[in-house]
Amino acid sequence: MSQDKTPSDPERSTDTESALSGKIPRQAALTVVLLSLFAVQPVAAQSNAVCSADNLPSMIEGFFQLTTALGIVGLAIVWQADSLIEMFTLNPEQKKGLKRHKRSAMKSAVVLVVLGPLYTVAGSMMGLPLAQCVDLVPW
Repeated sequence: MSQDKTPSDPERSTDTESALSGKIPRQAALTVVLLSLFAVQPVAAQSNAVCSADNLPSMIEGFFQLTTALGIVGLAIVWQADSLIEMFTLNPEQKKGLKRHKRSAMKSAVVLVVLGPLYTVAGSMMGLPLAQCVDLVPW
């Protein structure tokens, strides 16, 4: 006699989950595409408000230079403090943690220093309006 091959409850739930998991990314992608088509056009049609303002580009440049300088000074302080604490630490695990902290501080400072010039170069190559009137190179 032949048996009826109906999926059991666990099989049905996995089929339903796989169908839902395939639908959600498709819906999200469709939503992003539609929003980018309709919501970005009015913004792109406007003239660049940042560049047309009187003091705004220089204020943005000054803010970026100030935050970069504070980040570099913060790196120096953290590096020296970690080195000083490392001299008086006997536990090897604490020394490893301090070295990790120093590396993390160095990575943050490198990102902070590289981010401005990278945006300036990449933004001008891509034709971004902010990159044409604001120079984010900190030096």
